[in-house]
Amino acid sequence: MEKELFLEVFSDSHCKWNQRVCGDTFIAKRIKEERRTVAVLSDGLGSGIKAHVLSTLTATMALKYMANCLNIEKAASVIMQTLPVCKKRKISYATFTIIDISANQKVNIVEYDNPSYLLVRNGYLIPVNKNRSVLHNENREVNLYFSSFDIQQGDRIIFHSDGLNQSGMGKQSTPFGWGEEGVRNSATGLIIQKPTISARSLAKYMVEKAIQNDDWKCGDDTTCAVIYYRKPRKLLVISGPPLDRENDPLLGEIFNSFDGTRIVCGGTTAKIISRVLDKKLIMDFKKLHPQVPPTSIMEGADLVTEGIITLTKAIEYLCQDTIPDTSDGAARFADLLINSDEISFIIGTRFNEANRYQNGKTIEFRDTVINKISEILENKYLKNTSIRYI
Repeated sequence: MEKELFLEVFSDSHCKWNQRVCGDTFIAKRIKEERRTVAVLSDGLGSGIKAHVLSTLTATMALKYMANCLNIEKAASVIMQTLPVCKKRKISYATFTIIDISANQKVNIVEYDNPSYLLVRNGYLIPVNKNRSVLHNENREVNLYFSSFDIQQGDRIIFHSDGLNQSGMGKQSTPFGWGEEGVRNSATGLIIQKPTISARSLAKYMVEKAIQNDDWKCGDDTTCAVIYYRKPRKLLVISGPPLDRENDPLLGEIFNSFDGTRIVCGGTTAKIISRVLDKKLIMDFKKLHPQVPPTSIMEGADLVTEGIITLTKAIEYLCQDTIPDTSDGAARFADLLINSDEISFIIGTRFNEANRYQNGKTIEFRDTVINKISEILENKYLKNTSIRYI
């Protein structure tokens, strides 16, 4: 896949009303050595714990097979032979959509009983030819649909569980639910209105709309996943002073020359950049948070925060499914990370004794914390990260 383009992958889910877990499972993995991206969405039969376990089993199995280079048709066949069948309804206990995107921009997709995926290009729905394959599983026939195409810059692949298109079912305005046509029109309409909308924002919008259709009480587990192929959004994070004070100007040069979003994390770091670039640094006391130190304002920086405490709190936010809607520095920091694609960390290696203890508790050193953040971004959010020490 071309280096200058990036595959943003994101999903959003909401469980059925009065259920504590979601019966849908979405997992994705970037296989770096092969430059492949694999994504799986599975919908467990029913709702609750049982549906969650079955969809998780199905999605995990599919991802494992695909990560080991098993042919997508063979993987689907093996899964169908493995999935248990409901004795009463004579259907599998989970559905699935598997998407495999290779290094040469070839997309292979297999679908079983999930709503049909959407390929949106320049705001318009693109029809894709699908081949039907009939398998026999426990004396019954099941239909698998295979499709393949070359992904292009700006393409979005939108796929979802049936909770999305069935939302609003029984209401006077939508007696048969939102419907796949309603889903298509809403998604393409928003993309035409906001051509650069992120995969994250689009997925969240679609799920939010489905919840609204159900009067804020989801009638079924609902998941929407989006894959968006575009130029990467770049982010620079500078944290910590250089080991050698003679390299302070280098820190300013890196900051000044970066083309993208810029975050400065750490009071000493911010003061160095402020001094070498002759930029005013003003602490912002307008919006304070009891657990996170206040942010500052500096020309050219999209965010200036305190160091270790903010980084540690950001890890907590990144590990959650949603980032709280607050204005504290850690939440803003985590939100910028998730909304970026290629994140470059510059870590200063000068030791700061003040970081060893805080409120009587040992605080991990900066490089350990940033390495944790990098790992979360790579594995959970499929971001590209790099770390440079100075």
